[in-house]
Amino acid sequence: MLKKLFQSFRPPVPGQHHRRTTPEVINKSQHSLQRSQFSRHAVGIVERLQAAGYQAYLVGGCVRDLMLGISPKDFDVATSATPEQVRAEFRNARIIGRRFKLVHVHFGREIIEVATFRAPHSDEDQADSHRSSHNASGRILRDNVYGTLEEDAQRRDFTINALYYDPVNERVLDYANGVHDIRNRLLRLIGDPTHRYQEDPVRMLRAVRFAAKLNFGIEKHTVQPIRQLAKLLREIPPARLFEETLKLFLNGQGAIAFEMLVDLELFEPLFPASAHALEERPNYTHSLISQALANTDLRVKQGKPVTPAFLFAALLWPALPSRVLYLQSQGVPPIPAMNGAAHDLIAEQCQRIAIPKRFTLPIREIWDMQERLPRRSGKRADMMLDNPRFRAGYDFLLLRESAGEETDDLGQWWTDYQDANDSERREMIRELGSRDDGTSAGPRKRKRSGSKRKRDDEQAWD
Repeated sequence: MLKKLFQSFRPPVPGQHHRRTTPEVINKSQHSLQRSQFSRHAVGIVERLQAAGYQAYLVGGCVRDLMLGISPKDFDVATSATPEQVRAEFRNARIIGRRFKLVHVHFGREIIEVATFRAPHSDEDQADSHRSSHNASGRILRDNVYGTLEEDAQRRDFTINALYYDPVNERVLDYANGVHDIRNRLLRLIGDPTHRYQEDPVRMLRAVRFAAKLNFGIEKHTVQPIRQLAKLLREIPPARLFEETLKLFLNGQGAIAFEMLVDLELFEPLFPASAHALEERPNYTHSLISQALANTDLRVKQGKPVTPAFLFAALLWPALPSRVLYLQSQGVPPIPAMNGAAHDLIAEQCQRIAIPKRFTLPIREIWDMQERLPRRSGKRADMMLDNPRFRAGYDFLLLRESAGEETDDLGQWWTDYQDANDSERREMIRELGSRDDGTSAGPRKRKRSGSKRKRDDEQAWD
């Protein structure tokens, strides 16, 4: 699978990387797009801007996805109007952003993003830090240099995202042979890959996301510099990396995205402690993370809710046990050792990916349950069932076991306990006491539950 994703199975089109000042115009009879497939609000914005004398098009992912038969999640507009001019046309518009100034036009819950055509940065632009700014490695810090439609097409990242649809004339403008690459399912950067990644290292993550999501191959020149430049991701603000990580792992193709991140050496800049665990315990770490992502992918495809907390708990867990054991070796009791190790690990991870507190708290609770689940004597088991985080902790325990972690059949015990009636539960607790006293060979073997307590409407990540 990875080999397919990392190869160019069609030779590049001659002259493809050179600037094209005139687009290939694909008329209504030559493409399958229908204006009715696009958001009526987005089409209305384009029509209104064109009526006001500006150039305006639907652009990027919505055009690409509809050409591939995929329903777009959002609809973006590109225009010659400046953000201030767009806002003047729409009372429901709001200018956002500093690094990349945009306009959001609100229609109830739907938000249409409108961007002004961008241009390459000149030395004169660089002198004005309000319009253009780069750091020492070439990363763009501010990108508010406005230009023409032709220049905007060259500033796009991938050829498949440089397609402009005019719903008034129902034609597509293609400046970078993007239609050719869509037909051949090939992901290709516009311009020199090394320079484009240096401008914005997140483009390396976008390459992985699009290849995984669309099942596209990555053109060889596009993939070649990634391993060498992967370290540039350490310069990206942690809050931005959180959003990009969600896009990578919650689009229904997280498992293959994880494989690609590891292969391209992009996983370590995102999850350094987990990458170290992947080197120390490769089979277990790989299995646990892959299964967590495969479960998430399935739920996304089934239209079921997912939460990042369970997923981040799985991504970071392989790095946790060794830290807990170290603290215990220093005389710290098990639960305080778990709390201390979890605090330190999450604090370190947030230096790379800014996981919000609304997720870090559930992560710690899921991990804390792993230390509490083995403690079942007396009334502890019943109290555990009443804990609002029990379901998440129990599902996480099953995930650990499926990855090969030895827990002395703890997951099966809790599965049986949930299915048992009151008298059976009391007997299970008594058997635990007998086993702890050495007077019993072990708990009574109960009939294995066919459901494995995996009812879809009770999943931990609901």
